Amino acid sequence: MRYFVEEGSIVREIWGKSDTILFIFAGASAEFALNKAVDWLYFTGRLPADPLGRLFSTVSYARQIVFSDMAGAHRAIDKMAAIHAGVEAKRGMSIPDWAYRDVLFMLIDYSNRSYELLERKLSYTEKAEVFEVFYRVGDRMGIKGLPETYAEWLLMREDHLMQNLQPGPYSKDLYKQYRKHLGLMRYGLLLQGQVLVVPAIVNRLLGLGRYSLLSPVLALYKLSRKLQMDWLLKAAILPPAYKTEINALDSAPPASKPKSSASCPFAAKHKRREAV
Repeated sequence: MRYFVEEGSIVREIWGKSDTILFIFAGASAEFALNKAVDWLYFTGRLPADPLGRLFSTVSYARQIVFSDMAGAHRAIDKMAAIHAGVEAKRGMSIPDWAYRDVLFMLIDYSNRSYELLERKLSYTEKAEVFEVFYRVGDRMGIKGLPETYAEWLLMREDHLMQNLQPGPYSKDLYKQYRKHLGLMRYGLLLQGQVLVVPAIVNRLLGLGRYSLLSPVLALYKLSRKLQMDWLLKAAILPPAYKTEINALDSAPPASKPKSSASCPFAAKHKRREAV
C-alpha cells in the first residue's frame, strides 16, 4: 500500500504525538489571531462557541491526511477544498490565496518548532521533508503561488509574517474566547506555551513577553516522559472534557476515509461540536 506520507517519516513522528500537536495548536492559535484574514474564521459565527472543539476537528483532519494511504489522503484534501469552496460561495467572495498559504505555512513552521522544542533539532533534510508533505497538500488543493522548495519557503514565510499579520478586534475577541473556554489557569499555560514556540514578530505583536514560565517545567516534563509519568502532568493541565481526545493523539488513526465531520483551517464541519 502506498501512503501519502512514508512510514518512518519524521512527519509521522511529529504528528503522532499529543505533545507536539498541542504546541502546534498553541503556535497556530496565536498566529491565527493576528492574521489579516481572521475574519474568515468568524464568518460562520461558530468559532467563538467552541475553539477547542475546532482544534480537535482540524487536527483530526490533518492526521487523517498524514496517516492515510494516497487515495484516502486525496479524498480528505479534496473534501477540505470543497468545504472551503462552500464557505466562499456563502460569503460571495474568495479566500485570498495568501491566506491559504499562511495556513499551510503555519502547519509547516509549527510542526518543526514544536518538535524541536520537545525532542531535538531537526536536520535541514527533515525540515525539507515536512515542507514537501504539506506542499503536496497545498498543491492538491490548488493553492496558487506555493514555493517549490524548502529554501524558497523560508524566504516566503518571512515575507508572509511581515506582510500578513496585524492585531485587531478579532485578535482580542479570539483570545477572550480562549480564556473563557480554557479557564484562567489553562489560559495562562497557553500563553506561556506560545512564548516558547511562536516567531519573534508574533510574540511582539501580541505582547507575550520574552520569558516563559514553562521553560524550567519542560525539563521536568521530558524526564516524566522517560519515566512514563507524563500522564500526571497532562491530567493536571488539560481540560477534562478533552483528555480522551488528547490522549488519542498519541497513536496513528486508521488509514481510512476521513469522516465527513472533520474540519479544516478556515471552515469547520462536524456534528458533535458544530463549527460551520
